[in-house]
Amino acid sequence: MAAVASPITSTAYRPHPTEKMKAALWMGTRNIQVGQVAKPTITDPSDAIVHVTHATICGSDLHIYEGELNKAMRKGLIMGHEAIGIVEEVGEKVQRVKVGDRVIILPVIACGKCDYCARQEHSLCDSTNPSKEMEATYGHRLAGIFGSSDLTGGYPGDQAEYCRVPNADLTCVQVPKDVDAKKLLGLADVTATAWHGCELADVGNGDVVGVWGSGPVGLSIQRLAKLRGARKVYAIDKDPHRLKYARDFGMIPIDASNHTDIADYLLSIQPHGLDCGIEASGFRSTNSTKHAAMRSVGLERDSGDTVSAILKATRKGGRVALIGDFFFETHDFPIGMLMEKSITVRGGQLMAQKYLPFLLDLVVNEKYDPSWMFTYEDEFENIAEDYRKFSQHQIPGSLKVCLVTEFGRSQKY
Repeated sequence: MAAVASPITSTAYRPHPTEKMKAALWMGTRNIQVGQVAKPTITDPSDAIVHVTHATICGSDLHIYEGELNKAMRKGLIMGHEAIGIVEEVGEKVQRVKVGDRVIILPVIACGKCDYCARQEHSLCDSTNPSKEMEATYGHRLAGIFGSSDLTGGYPGDQAEYCRVPNADLTCVQVPKDVDAKKLLGLADVTATAWHGCELADVGNGDVVGVWGSGPVGLSIQRLAKLRGARKVYAIDKDPHRLKYARDFGMIPIDASNHTDIADYLLSIQPHGLDCGIEASGFRSTNSTKHAAMRSVGLERDSGDTVSAILKATRKGGRVALIGDFFFETHDFPIGMLMEKSITVRGGQLMAQKYLPFLLDLVVNEKYDPSWMFTYEDEFENIAEDYRKFSQHQIPGSLKVCLVTEFGRSQKY
């Protein structure tokens, strides 16, 4: 399908002529700085300006932090795509979102008008990402995403005191003012991404599920899989702290560092294989010296190690979901095993606009509480150091940090 003209007039950061704000700025590999930049203004009548109260760092932000996307980055780009706040200003075409509303800012920016949005496939939106490089590489452009490089539109992120939100009626979700901030912040991306992973793998009643990765997203997938009726959930990781969370949540933890072939081990204890295998560890999760060698000479950028293990451990006719941000290519992919075992593989960015009404109801009605993922709280001004800690698994509690802005510290929720 040919791309259509964007209804959003600009992805550019149009600054306020006088007012300044603090923001987390990408300045190079492992170099995030808190700087004073101009406050954004309305650039399109469908925009809103949100005064951010709480934000956090995502595992996918670390791909940028570690330099994986340097060619698509610009110094000074505002980072981040997980935040909540209060609407301060709206454009003249914004109808649903009102000044003073408390909102979740969704990570994916969608137009709401193209064929993909009509099917609620918002992350595949035709209209909100002007990247010609992505179109040349993938054959199509995907939706715009906040703070995630020029490949996804170059939109300034929301790790800042203010954020310009395009197409605010679709990109902001109004939320109650009496719900704990960490519950809402956990909904912004992690919980929705985890639900998306369960959807892609079609996790259902009685399933045996294996989840590679027990970080915030992986643990969320595990818990939501149980909520959806999974009979047994294996949690695979190397971090002992995260494996303890999995055990405490009722999963079966497996320390991948104790096994030379994790798929063989899984099949030894689950001979039938997994009904669903879900990858939530990312393209940097590797075990083989072969990948390391190919990567060192520039022959490979993404790793097929984890995907190979998942395919081997998944039963014939099973389902596999990939959500860990693969960007490039791998030369070591077991296509024969995929085909011969009749396995269905699906992947993709979250479709937050589709899932949030349901997930918000779960949280508001106290059927699911995502606040557990925030094992540390800090002032937003310390975000540069928190990036370093998160990258090195040094965040207290080993999961996510809840960053509170000066404005957020002044609010009473």
